[in-house]
Amino acid sequence: MGLKRTTVYADADDLAIIKAAAAREGIAEAEIIREAIHLAALSKRDWEAPLELPRFRSGASGTADDASLGEIWDEKARAYEETKRRRP
Repeated sequence: MGLKRTTVYADADDLAIIKAAAAREGIAEAEIIREAIHLAALSKRDWEAPLELPRFRSGASGTADDASLGEIWDEKARAYEETKRRRP
């Protein structure tokens, strides 16, 4: 990855914290700032593919493993509608 020079204005208190952390960890202040920029960039990135989270079975019966989320949502909606009908 090629580095490009830029100017960034930062709060003096934040820079003091970075300076102390760099001294404590024995690294350059610029390294901490580059890491922060990288994390900020990743948090704002427009990901092309949706995040795929692993699925697992809990082993318990009557859980989401036994029914689709759509069925669970429909059941909750029906229960909610039923409580609205019971009110005077």
